[in-house]
Amino acid sequence: MEHFKEITALISSALWGWPMIILLLGTHLFLTIRLRFPQLKIFKAIRLSVAKDKDAAGDVSQFGALATSLAATIGTGNIVGVATAVAFGGPGAVFWCWLTGVLGISTKYAEGLLAIKYRVRTANGEMLGGPMYALERGLKMKWLAVLFCVFTAIAAFGIGNTVQANSISMLLDESWGVSPYVTGGILTLCLTLVILFGLKGIAKVCSTLVPFMAFFYVLGCLIILWINAAYLKEALALIVESAFSPRAAGGGFLGTTVMMAARYGIARGLFSNESGLGSAPIVAAAARTRNPVRQALVSSTGTFWDTVVICALTGLVLVSSIIANPEIDHTQGGALTKMAFAQIPYVGSIILSVGIVTFAFSTILGWSYYGEKAMEYLGGKRLILFYRILYIGAAYFGSIMNLALVWNIADSMNALMAIPNLISLLLLSGVAVRETRKYLWSGNLEGEAEEE
Repeated sequence: MEHFKEITALISSALWGWPMIILLLGTHLFLTIRLRFPQLKIFKAIRLSVAKDKDAAGDVSQFGALATSLAATIGTGNIVGVATAVAFGGPGAVFWCWLTGVLGISTKYAEGLLAIKYRVRTANGEMLGGPMYALERGLKMKWLAVLFCVFTAIAAFGIGNTVQANSISMLLDESWGVSPYVTGGILTLCLTLVILFGLKGIAKVCSTLVPFMAFFYVLGCLIILWINAAYLKEALALIVESAFSPRAAGGGFLGTTVMMAARYGIARGLFSNESGLGSAPIVAAAARTRNPVRQALVSSTGTFWDTVVICALTGLVLVSSIIANPEIDHTQGGALTKMAFAQIPYVGSIILSVGIVTFAFSTILGWSYYGEKAMEYLGGKRLILFYRILYIGAAYFGSIMNLALVWNIADSMNALMAIPNLISLLLLSGVAVRETRKYLWSGNLEGEAEEE
């Protein structure tokens, strides 16, 4: 088993090495330029995300689809993951993480557009879409669509489920002495009550939970930044300078390089916002929207909130806390995060605990839908109930297991998910340009979509 664990770790490291980072970042840059910087439309996109499109076809509101996507995207990686990037890559990693989020907005835009463009309506009126339908209907590559769904269904059990459940149980055990078996039982019950109601139940819970958890966590970050106000200017300067000059790191960050800062910052940003992985467009396809571009704009806000806002705030909190407390050990991501939030008297650990628990729980909900739709594509609706039962059961076992092996396998599946999706994004970029010209560049955003 140890030998197998080492092999999976090597595979995961290879898949998430520089070739994948360059491919993802290159796609971000290519789509940013070809789609004429959709980042400039982010405030219009935010307004659309809370608007209702009552006459449009779809299963859930645009905000419901966005909330479900954000629920799956905003996870423990936004908290501990950023701390790990800072620990290994130095403060410059925060800059590269943020830059990756800015560029990733264009990729998330293209994913949302293609999800609506190539979605299908089932006999019972349900909307289905995502990279598998873009690959099948847009590129006639059903074999690659099948591979994408296989990787997605497996990845959902790992990154989307067991490792999130494990994060919850470990936190509650270490901080509050709650038995992992008790946590697993309660988590299983909560998931059962939500997941068995399908997308509408998931979207309803996420629409309530996501704004609450984001507000609660951001408020905690702002309090810490207020406490560290005297160090903010120095922290910002250190983040920017360290991204380009190893000498700027200095002090406790000796040993980090520009290459390390870029590698860990870019990898964490890509992994955190999921732009290019192909997960978010699965739920975007179910949104009520009158044309592909409206939902594309709404989808793009997910990367903005996840990385440009939340990951950036987390990074600034961590770097300013290290400067304010130079004696602390910042080489361990989890310990660094706990130290930063411990600066808030009395309630700091509570804010961190609530943040991690709600982020992780919402990720499990969002990924349950992704895995479910992948299974439906592979074998029809008859597999859905079976998949839901397995998925809920996996959350319990994830709460009580050691998951080092699962992490490696799930990381690999996530990388393998991205490859078919990136192929569809690059080869169908002309379609994205055509639709963008028709609705956005021509000022016809309210126009009706063509019937497919």
